[in-house]
Amino acid sequence: MKDSREIQRKQKTSTEVEDLLCEEDVEHRGNTEVLSISPASKRRKDGMQEVRDELLERILSKDNLNLAYKRVVTNKGSHGVDGMKVDELLPFLKQNGEELRQSILAGGYTPQPVRRVEIPKPDGSVRLLGIPTVVDRFIQQAMAQELNKIFDPDFSESSYGFRPNKSAHQAIIAARGYIKQGYRWTVDIDLEKFFDKVNHDKLMSLVARKVTDKRVLRLIRQFLESGIMLNGIKVKSEEGTPQGGPLSPLLANIMLDDLDKELEKRGHKACRYADDCNIYVKSKRAGERVMGSITRFVEEVLKLKINRTKSAVDRPSKRKFLGFSFYIRKGEARNFIHKKPVQRYKEKVKVITARSNGRSMEWRKEALNHLITGWVNYFRIADMKSVAEELDQWTRRRIRMCYWKQWKKIKTRHDELVKLGIESGKAREFANSRKGCWRISNSYILSTSLTNKYLEEQGFLSLTKRLSVC
Repeated sequence: MKDSREIQRKQKTSTEVEDLLCEEDVEHRGNTEVLSISPASKRRKDGMQEVRDELLERILSKDNLNLAYKRVVTNKGSHGVDGMKVDELLPFLKQNGEELRQSILAGGYTPQPVRRVEIPKPDGSVRLLGIPTVVDRFIQQAMAQELNKIFDPDFSESSYGFRPNKSAHQAIIAARGYIKQGYRWTVDIDLEKFFDKVNHDKLMSLVARKVTDKRVLRLIRQFLESGIMLNGIKVKSEEGTPQGGPLSPLLANIMLDDLDKELEKRGHKACRYADDCNIYVKSKRAGERVMGSITRFVEEVLKLKINRTKSAVDRPSKRKFLGFSFYIRKGEARNFIHKKPVQRYKEKVKVITARSNGRSMEWRKEALNHLITGWVNYFRIADMKSVAEELDQWTRRRIRMCYWKQWKKIKTRHDELVKLGIESGKAREFANSRKGCWRISNSYILSTSLTNKYLEEQGFLSLTKRLSVC
């Protein structure tokens, strides 16, 4: 461990990572491109087949492993069942990188179980995440990069989730276009625990349509069946592709590509982001017909299950798609933020500004600014000015409450109020108040001392100001 700590203290460069992972280049000598084919394979009539059969070599190539390493480090993330952190990956690879690569090439590598993490959802249920070890994430990332080159070009244009040059904003803009064209009803399809219910055999058959390298197929199957660690006991995973690994989003798109193609074949206007799919039709009757036929296709062909409680045919203004709802104004389709993301924002602010968490105001400021920046960047395409103003007012009250709680003693409160320009007698009166922190935070005395301008000067961002520069 002493040597590992010494290694981590040294500054690493991408060149060092290249040398570390690939002391022996897996590409043919004289060739510098990752996707190169040997002279022998070029002479083969089925050269394309040879390329596919050498997929594992491309996955383990120098350039691809370097890119995978950089992305895993950039994405950070939590540790897996072995406790290894992201910043420990480089020392590990320096010592074991070549052995790891040879083990994968020889078919001797076995992925470790994923660490189960439960993320609470607003409705009281939980989202189950499976966190692979850092090494497994590194290998999955390398696989996903090469598999994306094979599968992504043939994915449907209506698929927007976890794809290069695709985004949630593009999905929302496309949906607005359909609504403007007169498709004023939405078939909102909710796949019940999609990532936990994927049929492995069905998924592998879809992957095998384009991947002929049996070593890669075997490795994918191993990741799917690596199991889950619960209370120190490994539980076998017979279905599902756990969220949390770099390979999972691609496998989800592969699994649902047949749904996209089916919708295209039927001429439907649809937008899909991962397992969130909306189909736009012109009448409620048409929507109910589509809901019935697509439900049969999903359950009988894809072997997945539709959540009939959460799925519905309704107006876009009454449904939520990627956190947005839609409305029509002067013939144009526009967006507003659904109430659930607003509730989640408030819950996060409450955690950051909790009076009893013992955090400094500097920490709260950084956490709030990070939350506000991300929230505005995502929801900026919606009409959110009034929501932003309302949330700003509420958030500033939470910040004032934190200041009042932090000052604690009567003398400190008096002195701080005086520093902020409050007359000494009035400051003494409020410093001696028996009212709770939350009630005081809405008082005239704090709004005129801890003013909006003062909070801005201290570095606290506001949704409204952030929105104005986007």
